[in-house]
Amino acid sequence: MKRKLFSVICLVIISAACTITISAQAKTDEKKTSAGKPLLAVQESLYMWKRAKKWTLEYVDAVPENAVNFKPTPEVRSFAEQMLHLAFWNYGICEPLAGKPSPYGTKQETIEKRDDLKNKAALRKFVEESYDYVLAAIDKLDDAKLAEQISFFGRKVTRQLVLTIALDHQTHHRGQTTLYLRLKGVTPPPEPQS
Repeated sequence: MKRKLFSVICLVIISAACTITISAQAKTDEKKTSAGKPLLAVQESLYMWKRAKKWTLEYVDAVPENAVNFKPTPEVRSFAEQMLHLAFWNYGICEPLAGKPSPYGTKQETIEKRDDLKNKAALRKFVEESYDYVLAAIDKLDDAKLAEQISFFGRKVTRQLVLTIALDHQTHHRGQTTLYLRLKGVTPPPEPQS
């Protein structure tokens, strides 16, 4: 009998906790949509880009200072050049979403060759600012705007597809640097849990 009573009490406590959590989430969701802006796709995009930013910055933080300019072979980009390329195209690909031109123009080679960006502190700042540029652009959108078609490299695509292309691009280049870290004896940062 005591065991049954204990089980019932546990069930009541768990149910109460779930009800409170669901009620709090509903109030949060109401705030997000009370401005007349449906935000599901926007919120998902913000989540993915914040996660990508965190993970990429963890990679920059993990590389030893003396390996920032490391190249596995002479023909490929250095770690810094990979990250500068990634950041340059965060700006470039998301330019139509931001509604303003990239502050770094259209020549990626110019950025990749800048020696002043090839130390950890400057590299981290440049990469972080590129993610902030994307996040600010997303934050100005709503789901209807994400679904609208825009001109992108001569094609008509949705803003959501532009974000997907940009997310894929940065993932690709961050992934390439996994090898760079391992060759320098560094375990790459694990995938963020949130």
